[in-house]
Amino acid sequence: MPDAREILVNLTSVRPRRRARTTSAPQRGTALLVLVLGVLAALGPLATDLYLPALPQISDDLATTEARVKFTLTTVMIGMALGQLVIGPLSDRWGRRRPLLVGIAVFTLSTFGIALATSVETFTVLRFLQGLSAAAGLVISRAVVRDAFDGDAAATFFSRLVLLSGLAPMLGPVLGGQLLLLGPWPLLFVALGLAGAASFVLVLTVLPESLPADQREQVSVRDQAALFGNLLRDMRFIGPTLVVALNFAMSFTYISTFSFVAQSELGASAQQFSLVFAVTTLGMILGNQVNAALVPRMEVHRRLVLGLTGSLVSVLALIALAATGAAGLASITATLFVMMIFTGLVVPNATALALTGQSQRVAGSGSALLGTLQFGLGSSLASTAGMVGPVTLASMNTVMLLTAIGAFAAFALSARHTSRPATKHTPGAEEHVPHEAAPTAEEVAVAESVAVPDNVPHTEETLGTDRTEPEDPRTVGA
Repeated sequence: MPDAREILVNLTSVRPRRRARTTSAPQRGTALLVLVLGVLAALGPLATDLYLPALPQISDDLATTEARVKFTLTTVMIGMALGQLVIGPLSDRWGRRRPLLVGIAVFTLSTFGIALATSVETFTVLRFLQGLSAAAGLVISRAVVRDAFDGDAAATFFSRLVLLSGLAPMLGPVLGGQLLLLGPWPLLFVALGLAGAASFVLVLTVLPESLPADQREQVSVRDQAALFGNLLRDMRFIGPTLVVALNFAMSFTYISTFSFVAQSELGASAQQFSLVFAVTTLGMILGNQVNAALVPRMEVHRRLVLGLTGSLVSVLALIALAATGAAGLASITATLFVMMIFTGLVVPNATALALTGQSQRVAGSGSALLGTLQFGLGSSLASTAGMVGPVTLASMNTVMLLTAIGAFAAFALSARHTSRPATKHTPGAEEHVPHEAAPTAEEVAVAESVAVPDNVPHTEETLGTDRTEPEDPRTVGA
């Protein structure tokens, strides 16, 4: 009887490009893997956005200020950032399934608890716990992709993943508004809790373990801290991670401030803002699919440069519209739509570069640190847009410009490191990272030349159960 690793291999086995028109079990298996991981990755964003239309109602019902209810959005983000830092290493130690199932169970229970909350203090604590547990879906879904794919294959799969999980921030406020027509705000969290319960069943019955027992990392807290330190010093990891975090800060600045800008400066109604939000989210999804189509045709660094350049030019266009007095709801929306298309090219490729350069055995830790910096650094920088006064188009554009430039600078400084394979000469790294070779440029070329029917290429070498270990220890250092 095949083990869990072999099941995952069967789900994602290779088919030549010339057979792309055939319907096959591997095609269905890959689509199923995208579906499961996409649902898991969407739980966090859905928990963040679903209740936004209900903030005034929650404030009135809990007899508190709107500011205190809005603070629960921050507690969720903090929870998701810290949760990834804890859950990622646990998934390297215990495998992917157990921490994932525990995380989803806690998410489900805390969500149902929020529906029963009668004070803002209880509401806030449970929201933090909800974010902490939702991090399991975010960090482990990325680690599973790293277990199964390398290089451009990972970038392609991340594009598919973001397509599905990207629907959550677009549909969350719309769905929340419709649910409020059926009942009070606790109904939103009952629905979200049911989604968590369904995700638990889905993982329990469909998702196999992707990290075999002999590949797991048994490290102490001290060694784990040393591992994080090595990752932070590794330009092959920290460079692309800063690209992800700063690009997220740019887009999250728009997400967290444009409702004020649209309604106070551009004269939009709440309904018009919701439409703008949906349109720009479609832009990000479109960008991810453009990225997937470019994978066989353009090298990963060039795709990343394209995304970063387009994002920066779009922000400069926003500034030009404001400076010339041509800033209107239609022109700003069109520019933001283009910006989000290019943003959709940045995250999959930068994430793939950051994680492909690391051993499978530390993929969970790398994914955790990436997610923590993305949410922590990104949301912190975005919050500066309204720090010294009311949120305006000028303050939004300023923060977006600085973070877009920062993302480009992080890529420029790390590009030469990410364009070469890992070496084994970082002092001290050998103590904490077991044997496993990073993918080479040749392996990436092979990944680009083969594809499953739905254009998710990968190498048999990446997934095979009989891949061999190199004699020399590999490290996380550059």
